[in-house]
Amino acid sequence: MLFPIGDDNIDGGHPAIFSYLFLFLNAGVFIFQASMPEGAQAGFVETYGAIPFEISRGVDLGTLFSSMFLHGSWLHLIGNMLYLWIFGDNIEAVVGNFRFLMFYLAGGLVAGLMQVAIAPDSGIPCIGASGAIAAVMGAYIVMFPRSRVRMLFILFFGIFYIPAWVFLGFWFVQQLSSGLGVLGLSGADAGGVAWWAHIGGFVFGLLSGYYYRQRFVTDREIRFR
Repeated sequence: MLFPIGDDNIDGGHPAIFSYLFLFLNAGVFIFQASMPEGAQAGFVETYGAIPFEISRGVDLGTLFSSMFLHGSWLHLIGNMLYLWIFGDNIEAVVGNFRFLMFYLAGGLVAGLMQVAIAPDSGIPCIGASGAIAAVMGAYIVMFPRSRVRMLFILFFGIFYIPAWVFLGFWFVQQLSSGLGVLGLSGADAGGVAWWAHIGGFVFGLLSGYYYRQRFVTDREIRFR
């Protein structure tokens, strides 16, 4: 099995305050959630998860934000936080802390609205940071296409590098293929995955990344170390 474990670090000058803050917030919320009795956990998700049926009717709009900090399992949390840890700090280092904060939250919002638009009558709560993190990944592929992702090959305990545009491009193709495959299904989230939230977040990230690249990357020297 292959796992991403890092990338080329970007010397951008801004400490990754919000990237790491989001890591701790997501972990803290999940620990709090997991400490509840099983029935209370379900109620917690129902209350703070984004339910498309409600959102499309203008109800509980705040859950579009609160849902970004909820996760369904430890694997769900760890997978999302791994990708945030690998890619988020580099973008924040270049664009700055406040811009990254607004970009991350906006990416999660757009991702949630995309899922609502695809399945407006779904009563299944959408939770997780993956929409916002998909936006981070979309911006990364535009801003740092020559960066490399460090991969761990668990079977042989080997480490090798692949270009970021290959890794992230393949990830997006997977999401798009899966998203198109569930369009005719109720809820459009077969397998418990909100594919269109990932797609919407990534596309938002691509557009934002193009702007950030023009504004912050081409006017300065970005060094990989």
